[in-house]
Amino acid sequence: MLPPTSCMPRLRNAAATREAMLASARRHFARESYENVGLREIAGEAGVDPALVSRYFGSKEQLFREALRGEDPLSLDGLSREELPDYFASLFFGQAGKSPDKAAEKVDCLLMMLRSASSQRASEIVREAIGTDVLEPMAALLTGEDAAMRASLTLAVLMGCGVLHTAMALESLRDADEARLRKRLTAMFETALA
Repeated sequence: MLPPTSCMPRLRNAAATREAMLASARRHFARESYENVGLREIAGEAGVDPALVSRYFGSKEQLFREALRGEDPLSLDGLSREELPDYFASLFFGQAGKSPDKAAEKVDCLLMMLRSASSQRASEIVREAIGTDVLEPMAALLTGEDAAMRASLTLAVLMGCGVLHTAMALESLRDADEARLRKRLTAMFETALA
């Protein structure tokens, strides 16, 4: 006879399951193009049945949208215009945010944006998310002319440097003295934002 506790149904945590699927999706979409990622792989890494992914998100497109957006892609709340160059340099080094997991999530979102460029539908979702979640809040912090253009240039610097550092592991960036690299990056962000 089994002990009474093993007869009890296993408690399930819907929020934790959902987050595990989103985390798995972020990792897969950051490593592969939209078309090459399947719900079966995402579910397998999250430890759930593929049907559960569809049940929670409805479609691969919706899962991609939610994985891309995360809680707050760049977390600009509470930042002033003057703090932005240092903040973006911190993002580059994975030090922005409250935890290393959140910093890694931001890097994964940037890689997802890059890898989605070959997919018409995924790139539409990325453009929408970038506009709403990143560029509009950033432009709102800027004053003067061409705020939207300056926000876009800043994101281009961040994404370009991030890709060369993270995805391509360029030795000149990967092995650089962090203080010197941070100083140069901060100056680049200041110029893009000016």
